[in-house]
Amino acid sequence: MPDIYLIGLVIALALAFDFINGFHDTANAIATSVATRALSPQVAIIMSAFLNFFGAMISTGVAKTIGGEIVMSPSMVDSVVLISALTAAIAWNLFTWWIGMPSSSSHALIGGVLGAVIISYGFGAINGAGVITIVLGLVLSPMIAMFTGYTLMTILYIVFRNVDKSRVNYISTKVQICSAALMAFSHGSNDAQKSMGIITLALLSGGYIAELEVPDLVKIACALAMCAGTSVGGWRIIRTVGNKIFRMQPVHGLAADLNSSITIFTATMMHLPVSTTHVVTGSIMGVGWAKRFRAVHWNVAYQMVSAWVMTIPCTAAVGAAMYLLMSHIL
Repeated sequence: MPDIYLIGLVIALALAFDFINGFHDTANAIATSVATRALSPQVAIIMSAFLNFFGAMISTGVAKTIGGEIVMSPSMVDSVVLISALTAAIAWNLFTWWIGMPSSSSHALIGGVLGAVIISYGFGAINGAGVITIVLGLVLSPMIAMFTGYTLMTILYIVFRNVDKSRVNYISTKVQICSAALMAFSHGSNDAQKSMGIITLALLSGGYIAELEVPDLVKIACALAMCAGTSVGGWRIIRTVGNKIFRMQPVHGLAADLNSSITIFTATMMHLPVSTTHVVTGSIMGVGWAKRFRAVHWNVAYQMVSAWVMTIPCTAAVGAAMYLLMSHIL
């Protein structure tokens, strides 16, 4: 198959991944505001879709990290490698969406890339320092979110200790609209860049661009794909994130949204890809823990952590298998 067709397939799959990422991760941006009834589901999805788009347009630092820090050289990542990685990530996202289990699109994509690169070029092709930095960001961010969520919720309990509960919920419901908007914006600022990085890497390895700089058309296309996917809404995962971890009141949703958005946007400014799913879940756990340790449904949390641990090995295996299959076909 001519290289230009392979690169076209990479772009199509990357945009499909972005679309699926949008509806898979809609829960990250709106689950808390829907669960606390601060926003209706329809309004929350529309707001999230638009703000995901604008968030995706503000930076390309995460895209450059994805495109330049996983492998030693862009020449080691050809179109077949990227097609295999994207296929693995898409398959994993659809599977976890089907069973209603929040999982990391970031982990899925990075696992797919690692598996395809290792099977094609060997472990020597992997940029160990870059991968360690990325994985540390992915692993530490939900832990940080849990502890900062606990701290923020404790502070809010102190601030509102002499205020009537109904008044607290009324104020929190109004403010949560703003925090949910900030959460949607920060989600777009980090998640859409992962596909930008993959497409830019494909264009660079194919000789269509001279350096690892994200073209404006790539930014717009990925932002639109994320926006379109978000508008569909991933109701299965929304129910899991919004209701099954911890029964939230508006003040809890406010704390979780605000904490998650700050954590994710900080990572974006540091050019670190993070799992927005993990960050939001960590925030909700921390907020629930601040109320009472047993208020959190830790068995659900354990199931989520199990899915997170499995993501990179599973997608790496699928990515490697897809590469072997495609290398025989093409």
